[in-house]
Amino acid sequence: MHQPRHDDNLTNADLAPVPLEKRTWNWWNYAALWVSMAACIPTYMLASSLIDGGMNWWQAVLTIFLGNAIVLVPMLLNAHAGTRYGIPFPVYCRASFGILGANVPALLRAFVACGWFGIQAWIGGEAIHKILSIFIPAFAGGTPIGGLGITPSQLGCFLFFWGINMWVIHRGIHTIRALLSIKAPLLIILGVALLVWAYQAAGGFGAMFARPSAFDPGQPKAGQFLAFFIPGLTGMIGFWATLSLNIPDFSRYARSQKDQIVGQSIGLPPTMALYSFIGVAVTSATAVIYGKTIWDPVDVLTRFTNPVVLIVAMLALCIATLATNIAANVVSPANDFAHLAPKKISFRTGGFITGIIGVLMMPWKLVADPSGYIFTWLIGYSALLGPIAGIMIADYFVLRGRHLELDELYRTNGIYRYSKGFSLAALAAFVLAVLPNLPGFLVHIKVVDGANIPDWLETLYQQAWFVGFGLAFVLYIVFRKIAPVKISTTA
Repeated sequence: MHQPRHDDNLTNADLAPVPLEKRTWNWWNYAALWVSMAACIPTYMLASSLIDGGMNWWQAVLTIFLGNAIVLVPMLLNAHAGTRYGIPFPVYCRASFGILGANVPALLRAFVACGWFGIQAWIGGEAIHKILSIFIPAFAGGTPIGGLGITPSQLGCFLFFWGINMWVIHRGIHTIRALLSIKAPLLIILGVALLVWAYQAAGGFGAMFARPSAFDPGQPKAGQFLAFFIPGLTGMIGFWATLSLNIPDFSRYARSQKDQIVGQSIGLPPTMALYSFIGVAVTSATAVIYGKTIWDPVDVLTRFTNPVVLIVAMLALCIATLATNIAANVVSPANDFAHLAPKKISFRTGGFITGIIGVLMMPWKLVADPSGYIFTWLIGYSALLGPIAGIMIADYFVLRGRHLELDELYRTNGIYRYSKGFSLAALAAFVLAVLPNLPGFLVHIKVVDGANIPDWLETLYQQAWFVGFGLAFVLYIVFRKIAPVKISTTA
């Protein structure tokens, strides 16, 4: 494959296609990548919000598995173009949204990544704070800072861990490779060790495994399972809806389509289900051991008295969280911000922008409430990302039959220019697909009184990713039938 003839203002070293000789990732690399990203503290705690809502343990784990099996489909479909053409996500978006319009999905994806970057940095900082509080009890106290809601010591630990992330970004993405290679087994070993300890200390996995679903006959929420399952499933899809868009950022390095398909299928749904099961099992046992359920693995670890165990656990959690954060939440937004001005914004600069926005979003508030975590954060951004996925897949698979003009993706006045650089069909389909989910979102963030919104609109919001994806997919195809475009330079 030749390198495309391109306009300098549309590319840099990070946005250019990956040459064939550098496409070396096999199926094991992709499986390891997903194990590395999926085995993290948010995955461990993911089932907590579902069980808190009334599910029993196996319903929660199954919902997580199903959500990830569903999101794997657009993941594999969008990965195809990355593997075939060696292009990153924002360049792939140019085919459907236009040379300049591609900045819309790229920036939306980037801002979601900024939120996740902040959440992971907060989790890493909290791990440091809680374990330091064991050795320095004064760290545990303090008056919350007005407007922030966290203590000075919490803020200090958060900014310290955030600073480590910034240092890694400054050093370059290559510095994370060693961490990624040890991170997956490290957190899996830590999780299994917790599982064995919990089983032995509790004499089994405890009452949670025996507790019936709140939706069973005779229970408090009998007959309401579907009403909770559907938004719960949407939230689980939302968890990795981000990567289902920008997966070309990784699949562009694949040796073949088979490698990326097999690797991702092995690495994503099973790891998410396994690690969430570990979270459920250990948490269930804590109810027996300590008399209360403890969902945060850091809180569980702080109850150990051996200082060596505490220090090793803190280092393991920090390395694991750091590796997940760089891989899942820096690679994409760094490319997305660079896409705005390729000659002025490098990967490193894009990473710094990600980190700063991640702090300003006050991530501790995003994860403070399990209900808000699902209904506001995960479902809220899935309402934006679902339509983008629908448009990209409709354009690439239905309209273009998996054929892109690589040279044209890097030309200002090529066939992907559309209307002054913007694809009006894609933008209209996106806006119209987001609108039905807007009222439900405004209710959940308490901007609008739910009494003033019809129930069916709130129900739509609970299925935001599905609604947005399906509507955008159909609308984009309809708009393209009305206003056809040139598919290739030879057509």
